Amino acid sequence: MTDAVHIVLDDTAMAAAGQGNVLASRLIHRGHAESGWFLYAPACALVEADRARPGTAEHLASLPGITVLDLDLAAALAVAQHKTWAAAHSHYAAQPTPDRPDGAIIATTAPHRWAGEPVRVLDLTA
Repeated sequence: MTDAVHIVLDDTAMAAAGQGNVLASRLIHRGHAESGWFLYAPACALVEADRARPGTAEHLASLPGITVLDLDLAAALAVAQHKTWAAAHSHYAAQPTPDRPDGAIIATTAPHRWAGEPVRVLDLTA
């Protein structure tokens, strides 16, 4: 295990950040200000967040502490196997990689969405 903290914001977390969710705002601040904290915005989830709350995508993409994850071929193939693009891309982004050997935690305001999925979840409604 590494000391780094990797967080994937799902579409609900992104929309919540734009609505003043304190926990989402704290995550974004940590991703910008603290060493070892990394926040990711999967492109498909970013689109859904912007549909729910227009302006979200442009705002989050401009923040220095957030890395927007493109929909590459591997991600596209994973998305094709799920119901929604936003959840599928977030799920894919949370899987272990050479850069994130422990995977990432999915931050969400809809933790029930992730029930039964093999991912770690950070509930932003608590």
